[in-house]
Amino acid sequence: MAFELNRLGDRFAAEIVGVDLSQPLSDEEFGAVREAWFEAGVVVFRDQRLAPARQVAFSRRFGEPIVHVMSQFLLPGHPEILLISNKKHPDGKPMGFEDAGRYWHSDISYDERPAMGSHLYAVEIPPAGGDTLFADMRHALATLPGDLRRRIDGRRARHSYTRNWRRNETVEGGRPALGAGQRDRLREVSHPMVRRNEDTGEEALFVNPGFTFAVEDMGEVESDALLAALFEHSTREESIYTHEWRPRDLLCWDNRTVMHRATTYDPAHARHMHRTTIAGGRPVQAARR
Repeated sequence: MAFELNRLGDRFAAEIVGVDLSQPLSDEEFGAVREAWFEAGVVVFRDQRLAPARQVAFSRRFGEPIVHVMSQFLLPGHPEILLISNKKHPDGKPMGFEDAGRYWHSDISYDERPAMGSHLYAVEIPPAGGDTLFADMRHALATLPGDLRRRIDGRRARHSYTRNWRRNETVEGGRPALGAGQRDRLREVSHPMVRRNEDTGEEALFVNPGFTFAVEDMGEVESDALLAALFEHSTREESIYTHEWRPRDLLCWDNRTVMHRATTYDPAHARHMHRTTIAGGRPVQAARR
């Protein structure tokens, strides 16, 4: 099965045309899709009729799915799927994690083994808003001014799910409370600030405003200023692709090379998504320059 690859952004992101993910892919077909995804960083498959079991099966071919710490928002019968949703159960309780991702971040970077990839399927979308923005962290690193690159060369940064918890809240919805068992699963971790993609060999900046809170072995004032400069540089317009959702899109991104954030929308309309995340290895430190 041949497919077309249509570029969506100036530097990265692409649409894969001619693939029906409701049917299993051969090893050859899967290998071609995998290569196209990692090269583009972000790919979308349009108009997919994707049952939860098929989404999980497709994700599992890339690696082991991660069961998210927010267990109250997992799809019954399919714990590999996190519901990103503003819909409510009949008793008024939230069906999904409504406030997820409205800040720049890389999925699960607060774990020793951050998510390699994420697959998000659009079950229901609002008529406007709720877009997803992506920043190309390969381009961010390649265009980093020399003084900033020298300051991060060989360094590591600290990541935490809860350290920036309140700052990441939005006016549309508060952050749901964590139970004791959920808090016990979460630890602060250390990752290289420049990581090498073990599949492509490419290097990318690996810090994000959502979960990165400190540069190791650096004073707080200097660390905060350095991270702020890196975040500002990474989110310049030239590094951004904006995905405007269509019903039944399956959007896939490589957390090793991009970070992302969702935009707001009118909560009078439903936004209901199924997300799978795929475990990766421990980030590999890029060679020092």
